[in-house]
This record gives sequence, C-alpha cells and structure tokens, in this order.
Amino acid sequence: MSLLRPNIEQMAGYQPGEQPREAGFIKLNTNENPYPPSPRVIDALRRNINETLRLYPDPMATAVREKAAGTYGFRPEQILVGNGSDDLLTIIMRAFVAPGEVVAYPMPSYTLYRTLAQIQDARAVEVPFPHDYSLPAGLRQTAAKVVFLANPNSPSGTVIPPSEVAALADALVGILVVDEAYVDFAEADALHLARERQNVIVLRTFSKSFSLCGLRVGLAFGHADLIAGMAKVKDSYNVNRLGIVAAVAALDDIEHMRANAEKIRQTRARLTRELERLGAYVWPSQANFVLARFPAGEGRPTAAEIYARLKERRILVRHFNQPRLEDCLRISVGSDREVDILLERLWEIWQPAAGSLHQSDNSRTRQDISPPSNMEATHKWSEP
Repeated sequence: MSLLRPNIEQMAGYQPGEQPREAGFIKLNTNENPYPPSPRVIDALRRNINETLRLYPDPMATAVREKAAGTYGFRPEQILVGNGSDDLLTIIMRAFVAPGEVVAYPMPSYTLYRTLAQIQDARAVEVPFPHDYSLPAGLRQTAAKVVFLANPNSPSGTVIPPSEVAALADALVGILVVDEAYVDFAEADALHLARERQNVIVLRTFSKSFSLCGLRVGLAFGHADLIAGMAKVKDSYNVNRLGIVAAVAALDDIEHMRANAEKIRQTRARLTRELERLGAYVWPSQANFVLARFPAGEGRPTAAEIYARLKERRILVRHFNQPRLEDCLRISVGSDREVDILLERLWEIWQPAAGSLHQSDNSRTRQDISPPSNMEATHKWSEP
C-alpha cells in the first residue's frame, strides 16, 4: 500500500532536459545561454563569497525587488522574487488554486504546468494550439481559476501578440499568468499588462537571457494584492544570498544581456535558414531555440533517430515523445561554432536520405544538397 497521496502516486513527474555527467557535449537541449553572464555579476559574486554565507538571505530579496522596480517601471510591492520562475509557478498554484479547481493552458507547451496541476490535485484543461501556434479560442471558455500562457511558447518559440494577450486577460474570470521566460529574445512583451490589469501576473527569469541558470532567480510582476498573497505561501528563504547578489548585478548591466540576446537572434536566423535548406519545417521562433519538424519516410531517419545519432556524436538536442511533437526536435541556439558543428552533423545524418530523394530528378545535381551555404532551399516540407 502506497503512503503517497493518490494524485502523486499516479503522476509521472516533470522530466527536465538531460544534463550529461561527462564533459565534451555540445548542449543544445535545455535552452541555456551560450555566452557568459556580465563580468559585473562575476565580480559581485567573488566579493560576496565570504563569511556572510553563514547568515540567512533577506527573505523578500528586497535589493532585487527595488532594482527590478527601477529597471522595469514598477513599485517594489508589485514584484516577488523566486528561486527561478518555476518556483513562482509553484507559488501561484499554492496561492490561487484549490484542489479540484480548473487550471488551463494551451498544448503543446511547458509541461511543468500539467505537473503542478497534478501536484495541487487541480483539474487541468489542455486546449490544443492550432498548427500555427496562434492563440486558441477555447482558452476563453475554460472558466479556469488560472490560465498559463508561455509567451514565447516552448517548445515552438512562437509569440502571441500583446494585443491578443490583453484581450484574453479581459475575457477571463480568473488570473492570466504570462510566462515570459524567453521574452528578451522576442520583439515585444506583455509586461505592461501586469501594471494595467488586476488579474495578470507576468513572469521573468534570469536563467535564459541573463545567463544565470545555475543561480535560479525569477521575477513575478503583478498587482500588489496578488503579490502579497503569493508572498504568504512562498518558502521562507526561497532565494539564496548569491542569487540576490547576482540578480542585482545583472540588472545593473542590462546592456550586456541585450548584446548577447542580439547575437543569439542573429544566430537563430541563420540556424533557421539552414534547417529549412536541409528540408525541415521550422516554426517562426522569437526565443533562444527553434522547433524543427523532420518528417520520416522515403529513407529519411525519424526525429527520434536523428536525436539518437546526434547524441552519439556528443550533441544534445530535445526530442519530445508526445502528440504533435514526435517528428520534431527543439534545438537551442548555441554559439556560432556550436551551430556550425550541429549543422555539419545534421547534414551527415540527413544527406544520404536527401540524396535518395534527388536521384530520380535529373534536373538537380549534388550541389542541390550541399552542406550549409548561401544557396536557396531545394526542398522544404510543408507546414503540418
């Protein structure tokens, strides 16, 4: 007989991306930033690695709240700091959702939403995205206590325009949580809605654009009453001393982050072009990753086989064995060198199949399936 709660006994649990224990892998599977954090962050951490580590951190991370308030145009009481945005998602579930109440979100999206609903014993309503990942109309009809919207979405990297996000917030009876973990790589954001609406919480993280995955710091922006309620259920000291120091220093050098984000956007555009030349369908991404569809058949390897063969070559990407994603790979945007190596290895894996596709077409030559260059795409799969 299990001693676990029935809902915990039955759930699978969230599966993070693989973290290799050996050195030498090119990691393009967990959307980490290929560039280091600001030198100011490193200097601040060095200065604070001292005897004060024996002391508890400030329970409300006041220095971060004040710095973020000045940076983003909020009052400190409108901001809560978490141990990454995942911690803030957990806090939101505990603060606003009772067992049996409805939580809604589009799918495919961040599967942690499902896991948190299961832990809370809430009822998860998963509304399918259209194939172009535009906003599902059904989200408005869920009568959910909380609606989660990852924007940019993961794994697609696609974005819902802020005007549509605002209209969704106005149509809901509950809270809209806009998860903007990847927004610094995008063209627009919905942060202003956290100032203008009483039912909107916007989440940010220092993991992706600020290159601080290892220190786990996130921000929640919202109406002061919502933030005060969330503060009641957070862990006592949910952000450690070094995380607080790093977040303040990172915000103090926000231009460093923006410069790195621009490099990633440029590499993302090149990666997208080359994947399309290879024959993949790539959704238009505004994140630091792309979702590429590799249809199998006619001698072509499946997405799962491509994933496995890349791993044999010590390159990690993300394959999701779930509906609508079985023939897709999510690929983080690495450095230019990492992307070059990935594309070379992808061509090794895909080229024999591409060659077989062209053998019966005398109008095409081997140059049509040459490795990455400036050439136009010779074959592109249609959007699913």
